[in-house]
Amino acid sequence: MEETTLVISYVAYLLPAIVVGLVAYFFFKGHTANEEGRRRYLVQKEAQKQVLPLRLQAYERITLLLERIDPNKLLVRVKPFSDSKDDYETLLVKNIEQEFEHNLTQQIYVSPECWNVVNAAKNATIHVIRQGAMHEKDGNVDKMREWLLQNFIEEVTPSQKAMGYIKKEVSELF
Repeated sequence: MEETTLVISYVAYLLPAIVVGLVAYFFFKGHTANEEGRRRYLVQKEAQKQVLPLRLQAYERITLLLERIDPNKLLVRVKPFSDSKDDYETLLVKNIEQEFEHNLTQQIYVSPECWNVVNAAKNATIHVIRQGAMHEKDGNVDKMREWLLQNFIEEVTPSQKAMGYIKKEVSELF
């Protein structure tokens, strides 16, 4: 009987120590997780300060790309060097492809959806230029340019649609 009371007294002394030990363990575990989250937040916040200007520059470059491949501006900027529609079509498409390739690296700073919209605008512009060349089978370069310009007087160009998406995405950054 004396042994059982001795064991019970040892358990009575150890029980508060075990409870305190468990409480301390869970407290420090929660505290450590909280500190890790805070450190991660601070690192991410610091990285965001450095990345935001780069992202904004990328959006600016993409905007410039879209402005340069906009059919209305492209047709004014790139003049035909001969009377061949095929040569002019090739020149316009080559110009668009060069602009696009020059800005390929910007895709790492924008969302995949945004880059898909830019890519779609480029492809749609090339498609419309090829359509214009096919539409004016018997015409010359001037008629092709006239048809393309007339086509976009009342319509929104693919570049303008993409610019609307970019503006929306940039506004979400703030």
